[in-house]
Amino acid sequence: MTATANLFAVTIDCPDPTRLARFYQEFLGGQLSSCSPDFVVLTSEHEVRLDFQHVANHQPPPWPDPSAPRRLHLDFCVEDLAQTEQHLLCLGATLAPHQPGGQRFRVLVDPAGHPFCIATTAAAEISGPPVR
Repeated sequence: MTATANLFAVTIDCPDPTRLARFYQEFLGGQLSSCSPDFVVLTSEHEVRLDFQHVANHQPPPWPDPSAPRRLHLDFCVEDLAQTEQHLLCLGATLAPHQPGGQRFRVLVDPAGHPFCIATTAAAEISGPPVR
């Protein structure tokens, strides 16, 4: 029997859920709701929502640090890479010092220190045969 599940949310640990949720809302749109002062939800017309959870001892992940454990990061497909990068910088993101993507994608860091990527449509396309 094959298990079937649908991803409905990605939860992001952070020191200030409301602040970080508003950053992503300014970028992605959508509506904010709160289950408690320590947990904020960003919903949109997309199937997967973003949840923001307060963590008192939050430490931003070091990137790119080969000695640090790898963690999850978010990737977003955008129409105009340069324009979106400038918009995100105005919202409070910073450009990561290491940019391995050339003109295909950019690595930015959100206000809580999480790296994330914005990519062109071509860079976001899946290529190659399926994994078996």
